[in-house]
Amino acid sequence: MASYPLSEQMAAFVEKTISFNSTDRSLTGWRQAYREMCRAFTPPCPEGLKVVDFELAGVAVRAWQPSAESPTSGWPCVVYLHGGGWVVGDLDSHAFICAELASTLGALVIAVDYRLAPEHPFPAAFDDCLSVWRALRTGPFQLDPTRTLVAGDSAGGNLAAALCLALRDAGEPAPCAQVLIYPGLGGDHRLVSRSECADAPLLSSGDLDCYHALYLRGTRQPGAYAMPLVADDFSGLPPTLVAVAQFDPLRDDGVLYAERLNAASVNATLYHGEGLVHGCLRARRKVAEVDRLYETLLGYLAEKTG
Repeated sequence: MASYPLSEQMAAFVEKTISFNSTDRSLTGWRQAYREMCRAFTPPCPEGLKVVDFELAGVAVRAWQPSAESPTSGWPCVVYLHGGGWVVGDLDSHAFICAELASTLGALVIAVDYRLAPEHPFPAAFDDCLSVWRALRTGPFQLDPTRTLVAGDSAGGNLAAALCLALRDAGEPAPCAQVLIYPGLGGDHRLVSRSECADAPLLSSGDLDCYHALYLRGTRQPGAYAMPLVADDFSGLPPTLVAVAQFDPLRDDGVLYAERLNAASVNATLYHGEGLVHGCLRARRKVAEVDRLYETLLGYLAEKTG
């Protein structure tokens, strides 16, 4: 970490996260260690939220619903797609941010427990997210489509971007916005951040190659729904917030995606997360620069769902 000038707070967060790494290199051991790490960073659920697990289109989902009466126009809603390299993560791993969004925004938040690689490589996760999005249009909640958006971090950011591309291509109603947090979008290995942050804390370029290999296994020529940056056309997509981390091999994926959206006349806002590392969303209220990221995220989401 000597080559990455992290704040004391961020360095402490990185050390605590790494402390959960397991010597068991099996997939089972990997997932167990990740679950334990996630639990250690998950605060109690805020009061006043109703949390319900159910299935939509055969996919497990979890809803965080404010206790207020449903608005007459329908709920503002955030569909949240979790990170974890398409290999780890579940409904519990990102409960910390889903609960905060529901509580702070007064919005319904729905998380998708999509299938994981390598047991279920592309397009399984993408198909699950698309199926849930389509199913939500007919229930079980009354949603306000003008205030319903999709958000995701890391691999979830990839899935959110792919979802928006697929809906546009199919001529179906799009989210009112997409929020992509340090997303992996299939950028070229020659991007500067790949070498500049090759051994970055919490996600190295080697880790990235491993995740991609597991997710794209058997996919000969990945298209835009697997790697959104290879899309031929970026027009007609919803307004977008892309937040990147300074010390992250995926940084330039997000930078490039925002540039291509703006060039296609899509309103894209890029947040340069100075001092941030990949996976730092869990450092809420522990690291000042992460709290600044949340200010931007919550401000943008409040504008779109309010």
